[in-house]
Amino acid sequence: MNRILHIVGKMNRAGAETMIMNLYRKLDRTKFQFDFIYFTNETCDYDQEIETLGGRIFRVSGSNPITRTKALYTLLKKEAPFHAVQCHQMFSNGLHLIAANYAGVKMRISHSHNTSDANSDKLIGKIYHSLSKLLIKKYSTHFIACGDAAGKFLFPNVENVMLLPNAVNLDKFLNSPKANAGQVFNNPSITNETFVICQIGRLNEVKNHEFSVKLAQFLKKKGIDFQLIIVGGGPLETKIKAQVSDLKLTDCITFTGVRSDIETVLANANLMLMPSYFEGFPVVLVESQVSGIPALISSSISKEVDMGLGLIHFCDLEDDLSIWFDKIKEIRTIKLPTPQKRYDVLSQAGYNIELSIKKLQHFYENI
Repeated sequence: MNRILHIVGKMNRAGAETMIMNLYRKLDRTKFQFDFIYFTNETCDYDQEIETLGGRIFRVSGSNPITRTKALYTLLKKEAPFHAVQCHQMFSNGLHLIAANYAGVKMRISHSHNTSDANSDKLIGKIYHSLSKLLIKKYSTHFIACGDAAGKFLFPNVENVMLLPNAVNLDKFLNSPKANAGQVFNNPSITNETFVICQIGRLNEVKNHEFSVKLAQFLKKKGIDFQLIIVGGGPLETKIKAQVSDLKLTDCITFTGVRSDIETVLANANLMLMPSYFEGFPVVLVESQVSGIPALISSSISKEVDMGLGLIHFCDLEDDLSIWFDKIKEIRTIKLPTPQKRYDVLSQAGYNIELSIKKLQHFYENI
């Protein structure tokens, strides 16, 4: 059995981590096994499942990038051999690949999941990014990206990038039944007439929940019968809840915390909202399109996410809230594509996990 070591930082329910787990569940573990490097001592969402599947979790500490790189090198030497090391931490990949190179790992994969970065416009950020890209190009032996834009962002002037779309279990999302939304979200005020909007993702600055709360305030003033379901947890949870309370919006915004049944959330929502400042290729936008749920997202998100099903709608964060409101009214009138149409389009585009894992295993077998 060949072991693939994934350097991820931690394995909570987020986009890249969910994609890795989707693949891991389908992996032929008689041929390959996944192990994981964490840079945290905290318990993470996927720990138990990883260990149940036979994966090992290694925790690397270090107060700065240099000591962390040294600790990673020591661990790689101690726990060898690894068939490959696969790095998922964007610009940090450069240092991780150096450690893998000097530890004697022959197959070193850099995997890009993003199309932009919050520090891209700052001078120190530009310098760091340029140096990191040079290190990644020099010390990677193979390159994977979730889409063309993500590949060009992290691997400029690299031609041999394998595209591995953020595939999902299509059947799970196609077949999730609609239930009583009030029970699903533990909120009896939600009726069959309530327009349910969900925002799924970590509660951090990038996801821009503050914008969602302001939009909710606008909808309430318009007298719309709606409920904003905020799914996830994170460092800004207390701040966002306080904002909701201060604006007297607790009657129309529900916090569910982290949930593992995203297919159920989507099946019982009418719209997904994603006003992020930037994203790579969010797995949840694949899931929403499989589920047949329209999504209203910020124009800063890559246009690659739109599978041509008429379910993805863009709006600029600089636009007035009235424009977002008009988009929502328009979205409520659209005709949704059939399940068969969604299955066919997403499978053909490479988002079927059954096809994606075959592609990845073939890649591992031939590197």
